[in-house]
Amino acid sequence: MTMNSLKEKINIERLPQHIAIIMDGNGRWAKEQGKLRVFGHQNGVGAVRAASEACAELGVKYLTLYAFSTENWNRSQFEVDALMRLLSKTMSEELKTLNNNNIRLNAIGDLERLPKSNYEALMKTIDETKNNDRMTLTLCLSYSGRWEIAQAAKKIAEKVKSGEINIEQIDEKCFSDFLSTNDMPDPELLIRTSGEERISNFLLWQLAYSEFYFTEKFWPDFGKEDLYAAIVDYQNRERRFGKTSEQLKENK
Repeated sequence: MTMNSLKEKINIERLPQHIAIIMDGNGRWAKEQGKLRVFGHQNGVGAVRAASEACAELGVKYLTLYAFSTENWNRSQFEVDALMRLLSKTMSEELKTLNNNNIRLNAIGDLERLPKSNYEALMKTIDETKNNDRMTLTLCLSYSGRWEIAQAAKKIAEKVKSGEINIEQIDEKCFSDFLSTNDMPDPELLIRTSGEERISNFLLWQLAYSEFYFTEKFWPDFGKEDLYAAIVDYQNRERRFGKTSEQLKENK
């Protein structure tokens, strides 16, 4: 931490419990370097490590990263294969870092679509970090918000068909219980890098009341100070959840 670190401005009592990040801009970052897109993905691993360590050090309990969407399968076979190789390599190399920082790894998405070697490497790392309890790092792999909502609807329909759930019991709480994120709170803060200002089919249900923070920086250049800047910005906002400012003041 430098003398003028934004970390000093963070109110630890008002930390977001759950931060979600759309890690965007790897390809454009690589293009600026005159390199292939894969080079950007390789350098993005360092930003993942920095963000994970910074969140754990501050006391954030959940960090969720959009690592590979269902739409990403449509990219060139060369890039998809390179990403899968990078995933396996990263799982092996980062296991020690995760355990040293007491971070539990989690993954959500259509994981069965992953190549067998990737799936096994992922499950191995998840298993070997399952007892860590400082922070949960969730990778969204082969994931999309619409896919997740459709899967939840199917599961609920099956329960209704079997008589385990009555239609009258289906409400927001019930639906949330069938989502991949049922064991964690919704993100209070969403960060997206690279200057794009959309959520790209990410956590569509869970982001209903999240604060959005957009930065022009490409993901490989996103460091701890950038994360601190996002949290400081978040803490300067008034979260009303449909209420007025006056109502919030009355309830204090």
